[in-house]
Amino acid sequence: MTTLPYDGRVTPSLPAPRDRRALLRAALGSTAALGAGLTLGAAPAAAAPRSRAPRPRTPAQALRELLHGNRRWHARHQTHPHEDGAARAAAVSGQHPFALVLGCIDSRVPPELVFDQGLGDLMTVRSAGEVLDEAVLGSIAYGVIELGIPLVVVLGHQSCGAVAAAVHADETGERPPAHIDYIADRIRPAIDREHTGPARIDATITANVRRVRGLLAAEPDLAARVATGRLAIAGARYELGSQLVRLVA
Repeated sequence: MTTLPYDGRVTPSLPAPRDRRALLRAALGSTAALGAGLTLGAAPAAAAPRSRAPRPRTPAQALRELLHGNRRWHARHQTHPHEDGAARAAAVSGQHPFALVLGCIDSRVPPELVFDQGLGDLMTVRSAGEVLDEAVLGSIAYGVIELGIPLVVVLGHQSCGAVAAAVHADETGERPPAHIDYIADRIRPAIDREHTGPARIDATITANVRRVRGLLAAEPDLAARVATGRLAIAGARYELGSQLVRLVA
């Protein structure tokens, strides 16, 4: 199974996606299939520019490229790929992203920058605390089913304000303002009860990544692609202090 280990502590419960898939296919068209297995390798500190290199086509290739790009970002050796005139012109005729990143809305964690990717390389879906709803699920399904993206990364990050708000609401019983309580309610099942203070928030950030990754892996249409090696769903954290991404097993 081409997916990172999942500890099984959360029992996912999302609506069956069959109706969503039928509507999606009717509205958005044909499917592209990609990929094979996932084998993680070490990422070098820097890599040569790949402006003309083929896009990754397997889960393993896609994850390796993201980790390479993050090492370039960390080392300040960014290549800023696919930004020239030729890339912009080619983008008019269609898109072929090699990975989808579900990340937080935090302005300090833009996926294209922290992974040193360019125009058309990534499909990004962002919600506070990586919270899932039907719009987020539909966006991910479009990328995977309609565009054949071989890798989905759930990207949490250090000092996540959405997670901190959820932990605060849980500890105090205070309801967050406006629609923020919707976000807090969906993060609450991931709250780490073994820690207190800042350690609880930090542990919950990681637990939330695991939970969201598990919910996605339980979606039948995605799980079917994972089972055949066409898709991997990975969890990861971005550390603001080091600017490095680490995988969450």
